Amino acid sequence: MFIVGLNGSPRAGGNTAAMLGHAIGIASGLGAGTAVIDVADVLAELKVPFCSHCSSPCRGTCAKGNRLGEALDLLRRADGVLVGSPVYFGTLSGQLKAFWDKTRILRNEKALLNVAGAAMAVGASRYGGQENVLNAIYHMMLVQGMTVVGDGHWDDGCGHHGTCAQDPAASDTAWQQRMPAMVKRLVEVAEATSGLRRRPV
Repeated sequence: MFIVGLNGSPRAGGNTAAMLGHAIGIASGLGAGTAVIDVADVLAELKVPFCSHCSSPCRGTCAKGNRLGEALDLLRRADGVLVGSPVYFGTLSGQLKAFWDKTRILRNEKALLNVAGAAMAVGASRYGGQENVLNAIYHMMLVQGMTVVGDGHWDDGCGHHGTCAQDPAASDTAWQQRMPAMVKRLVEVAEATSGLRRRPV
């Protein structure tokens, strides 16, 4: 199994990165290969850091010979994807949305079809829009044909939408208790659905 984490925060060392690092560590402990993509760093080197719909169908011109291309290649290999974002004005970060819009070429290729996906969010208050962020991420995953999982697991209860935290994440124990269940579920579903994914030879 290969699990890719997407840090949707512009702060490489912030709350979202800490949560994602914790999750990736759990996945690694379960035997999965892992990689992390900081979407803000990927976008920073692009002349146009958002999708301008320059071709239809998408030819992936903006992802040739750069970090975006490397990031998309990682996603092409993914069996599971963990996506994290801070809450900005009640929804996900602009950086994450801009990056995901750049994955149009993957949709053309069906590269993420039947790939398992899970999400995490962190906000300034306990009820600061985290579930809105999770729903937005899941909608983006569904358009790619991904299989969405929440933070439920047979050993831990059915769970809810995903893993949510309050700033500062380091002192919020609620998400730390739920994260292992979500990652275990992600890895299990990724393994169980491996036969549904078709990868180029």
